[in-house]
Amino acid sequence: MLTRYLIPLLFGLIGVAILVSLGVWQMQRLTWKQAILADIDTRIAAEPVELPDEFNRLTDRFLPVIVKGAVTSEEIHVLVSQKQVGPGYRIISTFETDTGRRILLDRGFVKIDQKNADRPTGKANVTGNLHWPDETGSSIPEPDLKAEIWFARDVSAMAKQLATEPVMIVLRTSSFENDSVAPLPVDKAGIPNDHLQYAFTWFSLAVIWLIMTLTFLWCARKAQKDI
Repeated sequence: MLTRYLIPLLFGLIGVAILVSLGVWQMQRLTWKQAILADIDTRIAAEPVELPDEFNRLTDRFLPVIVKGAVTSEEIHVLVSQKQVGPGYRIISTFETDTGRRILLDRGFVKIDQKNADRPTGKANVTGNLHWPDETGSSIPEPDLKAEIWFARDVSAMAKQLATEPVMIVLRTSSFENDSVAPLPVDKAGIPNDHLQYAFTWFSLAVIWLIMTLTFLWCARKAQKDI
């Protein structure tokens, strides 16, 4: 009689084992992601250094820098939306350093009606973090150059458009006073960390699978007794 229940029991236990292993794997991924986020926090908040002569997009991402030079009037407007504020634009300006280099400066956010407003330019000391955001993809439209609207911060394309080096500083602070552009400093908020939710889902499915298996076996046994 026990042989009759062996296959569904094994099927149920194997399913539970697989689901539990997936949950454990997600917990391991959670530990890995938390270590990465802690490292990013440390890198973002480190003491600013001078702008490096050469860049590595992997190792220099989030590197804090302090640069002296001048903000020009050359701009790119990237369409974005801010919670509790609504749509607007990131203002990407050209920054000319005192040493003659041209780089990109992400000054921050302005509301939609401030796209073409006058903004302070000229001499400035800026502090921020190097960044090469991954915002492009097949679902992102190409820039509307006629309307001067971009839909993603594509550092390589923006650098080509403004004739700068392919590097961008995301502004944290500047020497400008009464600047109408609100800085949007880099942080880890945009980096997904859903591994705990995934682990909870797999563990929940394991419990449900186990309950279903036991219920099936109980119903099968009850039906056998009723015969």
